[in-house]
Amino acid sequence: MIMYLNGQYVPREQALISVEDRGFIFGDGIYEGVRSVGGKMFEWGPHADRMINGLAGLRIPFGAAQVNALEAVCEQVVEKNGLADGEAFLYLQVSRGAAPRAHGFPAGDVTPTVFVSASKLVVPRKLRDEGCAAITFADMRWKRRDWKTVNLLGNVLARQAASEAGAYEAILHEDGLVNEGAATNVFAVIDGVLRTHPLTPRILPGVTRKVVMELIAELGLPVREDAIPLDQLASAEEIFVCGSTTDVTPVVTVDGAPVANGKPGPMTVALREAFEARLYQAAAAR
Repeated sequence: MIMYLNGQYVPREQALISVEDRGFIFGDGIYEGVRSVGGKMFEWGPHADRMINGLAGLRIPFGAAQVNALEAVCEQVVEKNGLADGEAFLYLQVSRGAAPRAHGFPAGDVTPTVFVSASKLVVPRKLRDEGCAAITFADMRWKRRDWKTVNLLGNVLARQAASEAGAYEAILHEDGLVNEGAATNVFAVIDGVLRTHPLTPRILPGVTRKVVMELIAELGLPVREDAIPLDQLASAEEIFVCGSTTDVTPVVTVDGAPVANGKPGPMTVALREAFEARLYQAAAAR
């Protein structure tokens, strides 16, 4: 496997990072997960914008031009790993860099650590078609979830709880409201209207969420960007989660109880099909 690290394409075993790197010591970094189809990055622009915003929020000196240049790096990593003919998942991370451990920012010039890897993506078609199980889980993350930082312990514990319950995703809630999934955004149909949390620091501005909102408008479906009360989740007519490797995946049980009739609902199916059409048409057009 070939990876990109600090300007060089190297085999995985040579991709070595300092033990004093602040991404390792403090989780002081921003990451992105990007879908590649046919060697091209899907929705690169929104991914880059989100990364630029997060790096600016953490005050890591890695600007827009440097982030935008990573698209070509991603394409090279895909090509060098023989993944250009199929689908791949690109992981990008920029940390503040390596410096002696101190909580405050390092004094002097410190070069950010830049890393990109690619792995083959196999779409779990059965999960997309038949739906998944989810659990609810109290949100224990920090307050700036709109920055895609590498501080993911809350997400890790939530996903582990889901795994131990035999579920795919954990739906995170706080103050009686649904925020998002541990690694996805959450939509529900309540009283015939699609609902999802508005874009605030309480959730990640998902790139797939953005595409889904565009598709909702194109299909003329009713929608409200309004946080879903946790106590209404059990009576939802449909629930789905979405993300860069999740696409649009129906949720058919929550905490062991079926969602409506326990099958993917019509709005979810329509959006899943529309999303897949957008995803693969975009790749074919390039």
